[in-house]
Amino acid sequence: MSDRSLPERVRADFPVFERRVAGRPIAFFDGPGGSQVPRQVAGAVAEYLTLHNANVHGSFLTSAETDETLAGARQAMADFVGARSPREIVFGANMTTLTFHLSRSLGREWGPGDEVVVTELDHQANVAPWRRMAEDRGMTVRSAPFDPETLQLDYAALEGMLGPKTRLVAVGAASNAVGTINDVRRVTDAARAVGALTFVDAVHYAPHRLPDVEALGCDFLACSAYKFFGPHIGVLWGRGELLKRLTPYKVPPASDEAPERWETGTQNHEGMAGARAAVDWLASVAGGDAGDRREALRRSFEAIEAHEAALFRTMEDGLRAIPGVRFSGAPRGAQRTPTAAITVEGTTPDEVARRLGEEGVFVWNGNFYAVTVCDVLGLSDCGGLIRCGIAPYTTGEDVQRLVDGIGRIAARS
Repeated sequence: MSDRSLPERVRADFPVFERRVAGRPIAFFDGPGGSQVPRQVAGAVAEYLTLHNANVHGSFLTSAETDETLAGARQAMADFVGARSPREIVFGANMTTLTFHLSRSLGREWGPGDEVVVTELDHQANVAPWRRMAEDRGMTVRSAPFDPETLQLDYAALEGMLGPKTRLVAVGAASNAVGTINDVRRVTDAARAVGALTFVDAVHYAPHRLPDVEALGCDFLACSAYKFFGPHIGVLWGRGELLKRLTPYKVPPASDEAPERWETGTQNHEGMAGARAAVDWLASVAGGDAGDRREALRRSFEAIEAHEAALFRTMEDGLRAIPGVRFSGAPRGAQRTPTAAITVEGTTPDEVARRLGEEGVFVWNGNFYAVTVCDVLGLSDCGGLIRCGIAPYTTGEDVQRLVDGIGRIAARS
């Protein structure tokens, strides 16, 4: 492994760090809304489009190469999530679209009297599809609360909602708004005990922790490649037997085999090529032999987690020390992603983000579609939260610029 620090090695792969705002490199804390992209991923997308572009299953070279590209992408994503087979990987426009698609297909087997459980800590992409499906099918939706002080799910309340009528529990692996990592295995075990299926939103989790569908014990898991250094494409993993048994909405001539039967129309082939490249890039982060992609990914995520956790402690300490800053996050020691959610007294989140942006420090503001989180925290009427996320390319200097910038804004408020 190189003697250079992890962010120094990582940043060499990202052309965007050659850009300047206010005379300085950009400090990206916007990763929870979408990460930056390394040159290897952009190159894979460009190579597919310029050299291999074709539709699938044709009797000519570029079509055969496209088939190989898609098969390689499925294998890469299977390695990424710990799937038993690449045939358990479904690609789609994004996580939200895939979740709506799956919810409609699942709902065909359910009806009045059946129940689905969602949580108040989740992004709407893991709430609205289930509510709409339940409305169409005459089902009941139960919503598990979270503690507004600890930002942790109320597991006892969730478990109390489960029963013989529960058909599915939808839970996030990590909150995209406040960073809380949920005890997914506890939820999936409780759901299985009553015969219910489980769907896990791993969109915010996947850039920071390596997903493992077997360890999580879920039946479905969705994530988005553009959150972990890939292109804008969604990925759904489903247990093979379920993808085969369930009936998706599709046109009659489309394949009856999983996973293709779940992929409506011509897919984003270049996005799939980029998703594979993103997984391979992640596998290379820690260096060493990448012959076993899953093992290489484990090593890389260990390095990423250690780097992000150390920087997050520095960021959290700095932000909490600023008068007028309210930090919304799980207690120290709790499992969480390196994502800080704050407000600054006397200044709207939009204004904070704008001022920081002028200094080349990029953060997100708003509710991030985690509407209920902001409602429970009493922040919906004042613009929501300021969200600052750490990534492998984040440096200590970036964190200091963020803390100093918010300190100046708070002092003028």
